Amino acid sequence: MTSMMIRPFSRPFSRLGLIALAFATPSLATAQVEQGPANAGFEPAFEAQTRAPALEDSTVQSERFAEGLEHPWGIAALPDDRFLVTERPGRLRVIESDGSLSEPVSGLPEVDARGQGGLLDVALGPDFANDRMIYWSYAKRVEDGTVTAAARGVLSEDRTSVGEVQEIFVQSPVSQATKHYGSRIAFDGEGHVIITTGEHSDAPEREKAQDLEATWGKVIRLNLDGSIPEDNPFVDGGGAASIWSYGHRNIQSAAFGPDGTLWTIEHGPLGGDELNDTRAGLNYGWPVVSYGLNYDSTEVGSGETRMEGMEEPTYYWDPVIAPGGMIFYEGEAFPGWQGDILVGSLKPGALVRLTLEDGRVTGEERMLTDVGRVRDVEETAGGDLLILIDAADGAVLRVSPDEADS
Repeated sequence: MTSMMIRPFSRPFSRLGLIALAFATPSLATAQVEQGPANAGFEPAFEAQTRAPALEDSTVQSERFAEGLEHPWGIAALPDDRFLVTERPGRLRVIESDGSLSEPVSGLPEVDARGQGGLLDVALGPDFANDRMIYWSYAKRVEDGTVTAAARGVLSEDRTSVGEVQEIFVQSPVSQATKHYGSRIAFDGEGHVIITTGEHSDAPEREKAQDLEATWGKVIRLNLDGSIPEDNPFVDGGGAASIWSYGHRNIQSAAFGPDGTLWTIEHGPLGGDELNDTRAGLNYGWPVVSYGLNYDSTEVGSGETRMEGMEEPTYYWDPVIAPGGMIFYEGEAFPGWQGDILVGSLKPGALVRLTLEDGRVTGEERMLTDVGRVRDVEETAGGDLLILIDAADGAVLRVSPDEADS
């Protein structure tokens, strides 16, 4: 059955406003995805906000498509069944249709590959067929520390180099912590690029997720050339003009749904990964409220899960899935998945599928739970999937329907 995603309200409810829905939501099936005991065990604001009903098991198979990649992080489909793939140490490569790897593409800036940093996401620009523009995000080492940055450039016809490189975003202020860079890139189809950032994790610096003068823990919205859109929520004052939304922890999933809604998934601490319907000017709570705990099991911020003026997550996980990249599936290979979210899991490691109806999660499935840390997912022209396995000797797997069970 095809899942449809419909914007249910003129604006999302805050964490307090959604409590009332808990008593009006029809009872859902109780069978849940096996995931172990919760770390925090907070009460959700409404039914199926966490531990949604388990979906019927899909029949999939996976095979190695490309090997020999060092911590692959982002993947983007090129025409003619080729793919761009990033390696966190700083290399961009082309994967040929037979799975072979090119030499590193030249022309990219140096990256800060310390800690969780390095070369991160890659995406084809909206008019790639005409201008061959690609975008990428990365950790940038600066004089006083490190930041998340993003750039764009023109991929050569022979795919060996990138030219006309232009830096379009540099996070501010500088951090000393080489953690929580974000960062995914998405396009809204209306001339804007979305760049997600993290808040570098360390207390008390992570409080900058609430600071509207800082671009830590934010969704950034820019014109394709890096200039500021005139309709950004803080363009007339009150915050950095590039900010779209704030109060995020470490967003490593971002995609636009079939109706144009921007969805993001951010890493929680010990529990509390969040799927959010991410809208202009809104505050998503971190680190004041959370459905997780600090890694030492102490309370986060206020110790509360909700507060007036802070948005309730559409869905959360406890224990975490540690999200990688996400897509909305559009292909024909798995017709029952059309419109569903597919997201990589780094911990415990899996491909996770979510169904949505009326803007709410109605089911969850865990697949490929034995393949390792799934850092990103991409759809092929034929509807198969390519998933990145994040490891020192990483790989790309092709996921297709299991014909033996069809």
